[in-house]
Amino acid sequence: MPKPRALVVLVPLLLLTACGTEGGAGSGGADTVSPDLPVAGTSWTVDAVTVDGRRSTAPDGAHVAFDEDGRVQGNGGCNSFGAAVAVQGDTLTVTRQEVTAMACSGDRGGFEPEFLKVFSGPLKGTLKGDDLRLTSPDGRNVLELTTEPPVPLTGTTWKIDGLVSKETASSLPAGSGAKARFVIGADGRITGNLGCNNFSATARLDEKARTLTVEGPAATTRMICTPPQMNLETRLYELLDGPLAYRQNHRTLTLTEASGEGLTATATAR
Repeated sequence: MPKPRALVVLVPLLLLTACGTEGGAGSGGADTVSPDLPVAGTSWTVDAVTVDGRRSTAPDGAHVAFDEDGRVQGNGGCNSFGAAVAVQGDTLTVTRQEVTAMACSGDRGGFEPEFLKVFSGPLKGTLKGDDLRLTSPDGRNVLELTTEPPVPLTGTTWKIDGLVSKETASSLPAGSGAKARFVIGADGRITGNLGCNNFSATARLDEKARTLTVEGPAATTRMICTPPQMNLETRLYELLDGPLAYRQNHRTLTLTEASGEGLTATATAR
């Protein structure tokens, strides 16, 4: 399991150069500088959230992933979200910027609003082993997380959950994406379903350049589905026609063409 690395983005220069105390006063004492919460480059499963003393267990798929440039992405159990994050000492401040708008029912629909309510603003982090607790300033709201290793790019089933247009993400059209998913194989094939029909095609993965290129026409089944599913499938086939830049943040994958159009996908629960 990879060790978390210290966050170096959005942190004052003083904290980057300090070795434990200000002014070389030695270790300990009132002038000790607290180390920053080491969350950059880490990914976490959401276990539970407590709001005003009421604890709710998270549904499968709820997760958060911190990158190394002051961003956090994830899924609240239903929708994908993105936010800016700043860490100073043991305080993590989240400023949410975007959330997709897919409607969910049952446990997923009930858990997500509470998760989003807690995962916002300043939160005090307590790291113990593989567990991270984020607590609101008044102590009434708590988010419980468990670290997880990144999933491999190849061999993982990636569920398509959004479309990208020039850095703006949106959820899939209603009724279109229940079957949309793909697997990048180590054998040079990409297989899956883009909304309606199963497909298989040759793919070239360049991990150094971080590009994925689907080569040649795809072999597909010939089912007729609902208009939303067929429209999504047509759009996704258009996106896969040419080289795509990819960005993986643990369980989240984004594929974009040169125009900025693309898709987002999340690794399915293992």
